[in-house]
Amino acid sequence: MGQPILSVEKLSVSFRTDAGWRTVVRDVSFDVAARDTVALVGESGSGKSVTALSVMGLTPAGSSRVEGSVKLNGTELLTLPERALRGIRGNEVAMIFQEPMTSLNPVHTIGAQVSEALTSHRKLSGSEAHAEALRLLERVRIPAARSRFHEYPHQFSGGMRQRVMIAMALACRPKLLIADEPTTALDVTIQAQILELIKELQDEEGMSVLFITHDMGVVAEIADRTVVMYDGQVVEKGTTEAIFRNADHPYTRSLLAAVPRLGSMTAFSKPLRFPVVDRATGLSDQPSETPNTVSRNKQPLLEVSGLTTRFEIRSGVLGKVRARVHAVENVSFHLQTGETLALVGESGCGKSTTGRSVLRLTQPLSGSIRLQGKEILELRPSELREQRRHMQMVFQDPFASLNPRMTVGASIAQPLAINGLASRSEAGERVRHLLKQVGLEPEMAGRFPHEFSGGQRQRVCIARALAVAPSLIVADEAVSALDVSVKAQVINLMLELQAQMGLAYLFISHDMAVVERVSHRVAVMYLGEIVEIGPRAAIFGNPQHPYTRRLLEAVPVPDPARRLIKRIVANDEIRSPIRAADYVPPVRSYRQVSPDHLVMIEAWPDRAQTRPGDHV
Repeated sequence: MGQPILSVEKLSVSFRTDAGWRTVVRDVSFDVAARDTVALVGESGSGKSVTALSVMGLTPAGSSRVEGSVKLNGTELLTLPERALRGIRGNEVAMIFQEPMTSLNPVHTIGAQVSEALTSHRKLSGSEAHAEALRLLERVRIPAARSRFHEYPHQFSGGMRQRVMIAMALACRPKLLIADEPTTALDVTIQAQILELIKELQDEEGMSVLFITHDMGVVAEIADRTVVMYDGQVVEKGTTEAIFRNADHPYTRSLLAAVPRLGSMTAFSKPLRFPVVDRATGLSDQPSETPNTVSRNKQPLLEVSGLTTRFEIRSGVLGKVRARVHAVENVSFHLQTGETLALVGESGCGKSTTGRSVLRLTQPLSGSIRLQGKEILELRPSELREQRRHMQMVFQDPFASLNPRMTVGASIAQPLAINGLASRSEAGERVRHLLKQVGLEPEMAGRFPHEFSGGQRQRVCIARALAVAPSLIVADEAVSALDVSVKAQVINLMLELQAQMGLAYLFISHDMAVVERVSHRVAVMYLGEIVEIGPRAAIFGNPQHPYTRRLLEAVPVPDPARRLIKRIVANDEIRSPIRAADYVPPVRSYRQVSPDHLVMIEAWPDRAQTRPGDHV
């Protein structure tokens, strides 16, 4: 092997704090060869993003100290003056960041931002930059690129914004592309598109790629070599095949064990705990079938029938309704005590709106929601507050859903006070019990949210939801923002609480591999409608709707042997749920595939329909 494109040797990075210099990256060394893809893997706080920023010379000048060596094609970058570094950034090394919406300027059009990179670095004229920017947008498979050239970032979906970032990164034909968690915030189908696009462009351009992620499934899909980081240090590195086949370090084994594998549930009829590997010893507890029993009473705990939620789009001086967002359209399902029903689909499919509508956090237009036989949509505000004791929600972002000025103990106690369920002394004891129940120390009640990790904050949110002893919990992407091992811990906690307390979960997610692990039944949503619903084994073992199959095919397979297999991935965006003001939705009909397994078929005007929530 010749000289590597990038050579990092004994890299150490420190940041200035009130207590002095704190080292967050220590003695990190690795190489990236020509046309190679190297994955830098680790959980939040492992130092992988700081390592990438140091390579680009983007750590803050006054409060950071970078030591060691970073060479690009033999040129030492750490000693280069800022002016010379600016010439290298974009031209020879380009970076894609995790959140494209914060990386794109909201007040400039997409075309203008891609063109700016070309005029700044390649000194093209305005017309030349326009033509080249259009070619780049078409190159990254943006549909109708010419007509979308003058649109703004907010008019693009997350996946399309990430494609724009890739187009900007490719503008100057860099030798090295650094991709910092470019797919973490994306749906599984969009993630598959971006990964396939990066691989295709790498082959065409001959680039090297440094790919930063915490997801070992993604590593298997894309990386030739893998560098595992933990607590600011490299703990293991080698070919991806060797690391997946025979990981040596306990932390690497814990990351691999936490990756949900699609198809791992064929021998189990109930939800299955994730195996947890001790980071110090590498020893794994054996996953066991969760011993919860689903109540099959005649009367379901939750019955949703014909639920419809729309949002009006108004314009003009008089605010005339010109269109409507058909967020949830005629959705029906039921949920038993102790059961988990997963609502799955991509962003914009209506699954979160369905969850919020069930709790009347969003007001539905029509339909029926019955909890324990009581019609939720007919309740007055005081009655609704009383009924919400029995139904609680756990949101995706625990930091945003906790008051930063309240201790976590006060946040957990607040529902008890509002509902008059405990005196001050009783609330304190109840809070300590709840913290212990979710695996936290009772003494943590006096801390504030910023003093907890993401996984701990989500445990606090679960404790708060449990405070009023609900029978139903709506978990809206409750683990999607967490690292893989923390995600496994939180899911195991939810399953254990379900087994102990008979909780019913409406589990909202886009992660099909996690859904397979935790659910009893699955409902697949597309454009506000349920297109397929049935028992987990039926949905994963015999998917009938094309959209269900598309979701399943997009899940990364944690097998490096499949890395060179070219996947056919559709590049289309999910269609818009916005309809004209006079739009009348078609009447839907469902075909019964097997007991309790229904799939949508074409519309049948003026005919009665079978709804997914109906008992069959």
